Amino acid sequence: MFRRLSSFVVVSSLSFIGPTFSQEPAGEREVLEEVLVEGGYDRRPLGPFLPDVEGTKINAGKKSSQIVPEEFPEINGANYRQVIARTPGLIISEESNPLISIGARGYEPGRTEYFQVLEDGIPISASMVGYPEAYYMPIFEAVDRIEVIRGGASLMYGPQPAGAINFIMKKPPLDKKLAVESLNTIGSFNSYSNFTSVGGAIDRFGYYGWYNYWKSDGFRRDNSDFSLSAYHIAFALDATGPQRLYVDFTAYNETHGFPGGLTLDDGPNAVNYYKDRNATSRFYDRMQLSRYATALIHEWDISKDTLFTFRGWWSYYMRYSRRQNGGGFGTLPTGPKAQTTYLRWDQYYTFGLEPRIRHDWQLFEKTQTLAGGLMLYNTYSPRVDKVGATPAAVDGKVLSQNLRSCWYFSAFMENRFQFGNFSIIPGLRLENIWQSVTESANVKRTQRGEPLGKEINYKFVPLFGLGLEYAFTQKITAYANASQSYRPLIFARTLPTDPNKIVNGNINENFTWNYEFGFRGDPQPWIFWDTSFFIINNSNQLGERTANNGNLTIYDNSGRSVVSGWDFAMQIDLIGLADQIFHGSSAGGGKEKSELGSWSKTYGSLNIYNALTLSTGKFTGGQNAGNTPRYLPPYLYRFGLIYDLNSRIKIAFMGNFIGSSFADDSNTASRFIPAYDVWDLTVEAKVYKDYVSIIGGVNNVFNRNYYSRIKPDGIDPAMPRNWYAGIKIEF
Repeated sequence: MFRRLSSFVVVSSLSFIGPTFSQEPAGEREVLEEVLVEGGYDRRPLGPFLPDVEGTKINAGKKSSQIVPEEFPEINGANYRQVIARTPGLIISEESNPLISIGARGYEPGRTEYFQVLEDGIPISASMVGYPEAYYMPIFEAVDRIEVIRGGASLMYGPQPAGAINFIMKKPPLDKKLAVESLNTIGSFNSYSNFTSVGGAIDRFGYYGWYNYWKSDGFRRDNSDFSLSAYHIAFALDATGPQRLYVDFTAYNETHGFPGGLTLDDGPNAVNYYKDRNATSRFYDRMQLSRYATALIHEWDISKDTLFTFRGWWSYYMRYSRRQNGGGFGTLPTGPKAQTTYLRWDQYYTFGLEPRIRHDWQLFEKTQTLAGGLMLYNTYSPRVDKVGATPAAVDGKVLSQNLRSCWYFSAFMENRFQFGNFSIIPGLRLENIWQSVTESANVKRTQRGEPLGKEINYKFVPLFGLGLEYAFTQKITAYANASQSYRPLIFARTLPTDPNKIVNGNINENFTWNYEFGFRGDPQPWIFWDTSFFIINNSNQLGERTANNGNLTIYDNSGRSVVSGWDFAMQIDLIGLADQIFHGSSAGGGKEKSELGSWSKTYGSLNIYNALTLSTGKFTGGQNAGNTPRYLPPYLYRFGLIYDLNSRIKIAFMGNFIGSSFADDSNTASRFIPAYDVWDLTVEAKVYKDYVSIIGGVNNVFNRNYYSRIKPDGIDPAMPRNWYAGIKIEF
């Protein structure tokens, strides 16, 4: 027995998520069967973990996290160090521009390329298969929540072995005809940002739009400035009905300088980190990014047991970069080459279609859930490489030109079988990839008398997975997962533009088995925890080796690595705990405000959190045998306090302790990243009713000198202590 609530759909019988049923008078209450009530596209599930069934997806038996920005003070800019504060295992490769790099468990962070990065379930990398680097990331002020699903996400979302990061964006507000928000901040290094949004609903029609501008001079001596401008508009039709339609459009333009890397060595033209960590080694290197995308999402409650969703999208992505030739690791460019520049221009035209369905059916008087779908995806990508006659040239002579294309088709299915408190979730995904690269010009090949290159290949990859879950109570569960994932060959491994780099004809995609066993719970509003052990067996690692006295680079499978570790996350609300002990009640839990403990009503919440990952890993074969995979520190520990006075005042003091690691699989001494710690302090307070708030903060409070990113051109120093302050107006 249940009561249908607006657009909510009954999809499971394990737990309850969403608005509570209306209160009946005491003595007349009827005990109802507990159901999971899952919201539509514009509804947020409750709790730190994703629900077992969410829309057309099955999360049961997988390690998952839900990050809700509203639970923190306003996060300024793209400080993902604060965003992932309570999420174990993720590592940030920090830089001073808006680009973001996130890694995990031995998968390098570079442009988050080992995660499947999505916006409202739609892939947003330049090319999901051929060039899976996420130069574009959603504007954080427009994000409602972030879903993070570890390795088993490959069965749900497609390739990339580290898992999935899905940004759920804010939607048209349905409770007002007009809602306006404007946030303006200033800060260190002449930074300024503005985010302004307008939204509302009129009868069946909802609308929401925003504009964002963000710029800074950067902290390096020269060429570390950036400027970002983006806007978005979304429309919703019948957002509370059985058939819901959403259409949106996003435009994003960003440009920034590359100030270049530093070195720890002295020598001719060296730019030494210890002498001046703010120095610049590249004065002309620049990058420009543009992305224009539109999407259509349709949700249809066919019945109380069946939900159908359809996503269709198209995007244009442009990446343009200029890099001065003649430089080395942390050294200024020298010699004749330094008078020239290397120009690269990539374009990506992409469209995709994805229908999904979820159907609940009955067996042994329990609700079973079947979820599956199809994805068709295409990327058409021309690339041009040029050489400019001066370091500041914006155009030049063509070095190479090629046309890249990828067709991707997958079919996937999972079923959650429930037997009492125990669930078994087998899954299958069938991947089909057609990829081609065709050269129309290559100066080096022509000079050697070699024919222009052309490569066409097809891969069929079946992926299997098995999830297990046991519910001790509605809020305490054990879970286990064994699932396959893989890293498809990218365009550069299909046909390199440099003829001195070749691909071994027997090269295979990077194939991974992910194993995880965990125990999680949020039995009371004042506590949650999640602890798990994991093993990642990574075969056919993609690497490179040299031949012909170092004059030839061969891309090949370089061996196998095994990474294992332990994740632990816990948060306790100290005020809520005290209320539970002394008053027998605490905030939340579906209680009316009058029923809450007196301390929680008066003093709010004081959350203390811990997020710890201990890990180890080695290459067991190939040229890197015995080495540690890149960006795999022995420990990642995050600790902090978050105070919330009933959403009137929020204060957070957040610490990060990151162990040492290497930035390459060869464990080169110059690529060693020492251990470091960094702390942030952020504040948000309402100063006039609910209309006006002030925000502020100090990042890197103790001004630690550290770095977490090393590139081929040298060490990329992290930002020193910096501050920001702003005002937010909303009505």
